[in-house]
Amino acid sequence: MKKTISFRNIAFLLLSLGSPALVQGASLLEVYQQALQSDPLIHEAESRRQAALEASPQARALLFPQITAGAQFSSSNFDGSTVAGGAGGTIATVTTESSTETTGWTVDLRQTLFRWDQWVGLRRAEKQVAKAQVNYEAAQQDLIVRVVTRYFDVLAAEDQLTSIHADRTAIARQLEQAKQRFEVGLIAITDVQESQAAYDQAVANEIGSKRSLATAREFLREITGEYIRVLSAPDDDFPLTPPNPASEASWNEIAMAQNLALVSSRFDEQIARDEIAFRRTGHYPTLDLVANISSSDSDISGQIRNDVPFPDFDTDSNRDSISIQLSIPIFSGGRTSSRVKEAVYLHRATRQQLQRVARETERQTRDAYLGVISEISRVQALKQAVASSRTALEATQAGFEVGTRTIVDVLNSQFSLYAAITNFYQSRYAYIGNVLRLKLAAGTLQVQDLEEIDQWLKERRPPEDIIADEEAASSS
Repeated sequence: MKKTISFRNIAFLLLSLGSPALVQGASLLEVYQQALQSDPLIHEAESRRQAALEASPQARALLFPQITAGAQFSSSNFDGSTVAGGAGGTIATVTTESSTETTGWTVDLRQTLFRWDQWVGLRRAEKQVAKAQVNYEAAQQDLIVRVVTRYFDVLAAEDQLTSIHADRTAIARQLEQAKQRFEVGLIAITDVQESQAAYDQAVANEIGSKRSLATAREFLREITGEYIRVLSAPDDDFPLTPPNPASEASWNEIAMAQNLALVSSRFDEQIARDEIAFRRTGHYPTLDLVANISSSDSDISGQIRNDVPFPDFDTDSNRDSISIQLSIPIFSGGRTSSRVKEAVYLHRATRQQLQRVARETERQTRDAYLGVISEISRVQALKQAVASSRTALEATQAGFEVGTRTIVDVLNSQFSLYAAITNFYQSRYAYIGNVLRLKLAAGTLQVQDLEEIDQWLKERRPPEDIIADEEAASSS
């Protein structure tokens, strides 16, 4: 009995990627939640945000009284002689020995009355805190995009492996059939050789596809911290929704107002402007209220003068003072002026950075918007291409059976079918990626967007299990 290729089985194997499975798969939202707990980048961003939040209390602390306290203890011994003049022009030598122990304490209070640099520093710190919060929100949005990108990279690699394996299986059957036909003299040896070459190439492609799948899974593990083997994939009813609002200009307007990278750059420009004002305060006078209170106690013992002992005695002293100190900088060698110039140049740099980020944001927004629109049409076109490629393969196989088409035509049509199916699945992933990139550019990307995508994902078995079942069925 002559064996032929079952195109129905091939198509079922290829399209089985979109069918429900019997195993528990990890949804997109579950993978994101795992990444939120494990991704080093998001934890790094959180730590940097927490560190930046401390800029405000540090700047505010300088406006409050600064109180310092100190204590001292000293012990000294004196042994020496002194030559002194006496009455009537006599000169006498006085030898003295003594021991002194002194203890004391002091408390200083300094309160700013006028320091313009501290007020400018407080204003700058508040903007630094706001910028840190924006950067953290940007890191959260970036995590969403990274998770989605690597999640669908794994699905795309699984699709490619399943398709390549199906193509290899079909070529193996074609090769077997060609050998049978050659043995009975129906075809030339070149047809067998063409099938053998195609089969060898398909085997090599499958090995490379398995390697690509392993790499894609490792990239996902890098974010989640765990190896996830089973994922959920879009089902056949996945909606292709056009952007809302349906206007490129409207999306660009939203992005110019809300894009987080652009908002962060605006804060950079404002902080750089405040830095100019901060450094100019090096020319300004300062006025402080300074209060001090101190006490000391000295014990003098063992005092001997010219071998005559003197009694021990103590001295106590208490002192308090309050003053207003005015400091006017006159000349610092040009350092302050140089620092101001440096800040002016840095401010100019941030202005150019702001303009660059604004242009990048506009480009990214327009590109993502057009990507969503074009990908919708591409998905629909590729879906039709799958149906057309399947019909063409069946027609080519029928022509080969009656001798009007060659084995090369069959192999080419077969390759076109699996390529069309792979491109169809990948175009849906590209559509989802463009939708999220559009919202990222507009600054509106949220976890709720993942929840909306997740409801259209269904569990599916990994390709290794599908291939194992298909090979087990073939061997039996």
